[in-house]
Amino acid sequence: MNPIRVAIIGCGKIAEQHASQIRRIAGSQLVGVCDSEKRMADQLAERYQVEGSFDDVQQLLKVARPDVVHITTPPQSHFKLASECLRAGCHVYVEKPFSIDLEEARAMVALAEELGLRITAGHNYQFNPEMVRMRELVRSGSLGGKPVHIESIFSYDLGDASYVNALLGDKKHWVRMLPGKLLQNVISHGIAKIAEFWDSPDYTVTAHGYSSSKLQSAGESEIIDELRVVISDGRQLTAYFTFTTQVAPPVQELRVFGPRGTLIVDGLHRSVIELTGANSAFKSYLNFTLPQFNLARQYMRNMFSNLAAFLRADFHMDIGMRNLFAEFYQSIQSGGAPPISHREIIFTAAVMDEIFRQLDAAGKDVSMLAESRATMSLSGERA
Repeated sequence: MNPIRVAIIGCGKIAEQHASQIRRIAGSQLVGVCDSEKRMADQLAERYQVEGSFDDVQQLLKVARPDVVHITTPPQSHFKLASECLRAGCHVYVEKPFSIDLEEARAMVALAEELGLRITAGHNYQFNPEMVRMRELVRSGSLGGKPVHIESIFSYDLGDASYVNALLGDKKHWVRMLPGKLLQNVISHGIAKIAEFWDSPDYTVTAHGYSSSKLQSAGESEIIDELRVVISDGRQLTAYFTFTTQVAPPVQELRVFGPRGTLIVDGLHRSVIELTGANSAFKSYLNFTLPQFNLARQYMRNMFSNLAAFLRADFHMDIGMRNLFAEFYQSIQSGGAPPISHREIIFTAAVMDEIFRQLDAAGKDVSMLAESRATMSLSGERA
């Protein structure tokens, strides 16, 4: 089988991670990089010994002739670039967030389907070892049926000065230009974990968000960094999504509740805990000792599994990215199903659209209320 030829458009920080993981995949070859700032492309090409360095997308496609293109530019450009690459006959990997809105997501997916090409989203956390293990347990029947309830919690550290200071200090930062600002750039990781299990076409979304006291004390009121979401199909499945910058220690957790079992996935510590009837089937005082022993045994198993992966040199921070790349390339070469279904991509985009619509409407209501109160204060009577 011929090696799969890969190109990257957008040579910023995330492109470094892409280039590094592409090199880890047997049978893949990074043949070109492209950025509107030629110096950025040249520097990335030099670090990773890439022959082709470009500042024009058409030249990249014509000269490097990639089979698949990774788009790692700000999301405002994803639709145009993905469409251009698809029409050139390339499969496309699009970094998260996949698109600006649902309309663009649908159009990108529809174009890929029309042309018989693969397209996927950069939901790499979905392919970390703990998520792979979770799917194995689901397939083995651990839940005892379809999920009844899902909880996805994603905390974010505002202490990352290199990113957060730039965001807060630059009123024209590209993240501020997104409809959902900081939320849109991050929460797709957490929403995608729910999307995997959501097969109902009908659902409702209720969202509540606000700026934390930490941001408000820094004079920031435009960026929402606390979000609570409820999703329901109105029949048998509900989900809660929480995004927060204020909890300590940080939490990145997925809980999937089934009719006869629950799975708890800890993304920060790469562990999976299985709760079944056996965990609580003990009578009398045994119920306060034996279940804890079972949990301790599972945590030990997770620890030794992680240690073994580390000793095999198969345990690194971006392993989920590598796994997703490898599965995406395999689907291209074999003609099989892509690792992230189009249904999941569309669901994630639709839920995010609705979240931002509700937050925007709530923000306007608050602004109107504040204006009304200011008018009352100045005139002494109700506006």
